[in-house]
Amino acid sequence: MSTHFHPNVRLKAQRYELHESNVRLKLTVVSTVGFGDQINKEDSYQPIVDYIDAQFEAYLQEELKIKRSIFNYHDTRIHACLYIISPTGHSLKTLDLLTMKSLDSKVNIIPLIGKADSISKTELQQFKRKLITELVSNGVQIYQFPTDDEAVSQINAVMNGHLPFAVVGSTEEVKIGNKMVKARQYPWGTVQVENENHCDFVKLREMLICTNMEDLIEQTHTCHYELYRRRRLQEMGFRDIDPENKPVSLQEAYETKRREFYLELQRREEEMRQKFVQRVKEKEAVLKEAEQRIQTKFEHLMLMHQEEKQKLEKKRKALEEEIALFNMKKANAELLQTKPTVSTPVSLKRDKDRK
Repeated sequence: MSTHFHPNVRLKAQRYELHESNVRLKLTVVSTVGFGDQINKEDSYQPIVDYIDAQFEAYLQEELKIKRSIFNYHDTRIHACLYIISPTGHSLKTLDLLTMKSLDSKVNIIPLIGKADSISKTELQQFKRKLITELVSNGVQIYQFPTDDEAVSQINAVMNGHLPFAVVGSTEEVKIGNKMVKARQYPWGTVQVENENHCDFVKLREMLICTNMEDLIEQTHTCHYELYRRRRLQEMGFRDIDPENKPVSLQEAYETKRREFYLELQRREEEMRQKFVQRVKEKEAVLKEAEQRIQTKFEHLMLMHQEEKQKLEKKRKALEEEIALFNMKKANAELLQTKPTVSTPVSLKRDKDRK
């Protein structure tokens, strides 16, 4: 069950095995969790489209193998889409129309009205007619039960008149009489899921599993898958006829596609080579510019170094001259200090007088 809190739509697959008598059926049910819960519902249906295409692509890749095992291949293609519509009683939502329009060429759509016990039977019949009218007017192709087989034509014609089926779901079992049945209990009564007077669940189950299961599989393979396969092969370059409307064999188509691929590969290789050469040239230009800037800066630094060296050399010479002058003055001073003192006669006479 969806909790309605998912930011994106995600698909959840659950596999079941049904056994009845000697028949065993492998059934895969894929639920679209979070569908329609987002504020921006513009791309809500895209994950569903992508999932269906992915199953077609897996089957196509198996078909294209040299050694195929189609009979043993587990077919995961979607054979029926049970599109549940809210019982508003008014009209289809825009999201419903867009989604079904996007899916009708990819899967067999069977519209259902969910929670059908929430409106009266009169309103339900009016709502059914209105839904069919809207689907037809908007060009939405829903699955019609085939009426070309005499064995099932009568019952299928009747069931087509009941579309869209109105269903009620329940996981609770209620005791009705002497047996337990799936039902929903209300203060005013009980709605039984498998009671045809209460809802169309039994009709839906019979139409899907018992009466028209083979036709659903066949329609998926011959119509929806074939349309996808044709489009994919055309995208790969394969054609049944050439521009002159002449038949083209698979070998010719393969050789033509091979040549186109080889030419495209050469074109891309040359384009990448040109880009590489251009980038190398651009890188070389950047490196040369950087080298020129470094060379200019180096020359400027060398000039400054020479000027600074010359200044220092001048200062050194001036300092040496000052040192030499200082040393000369020092030597002269020392020389004067080392000369002897000579006494004159006048000085001797003065000495005697003092005595």
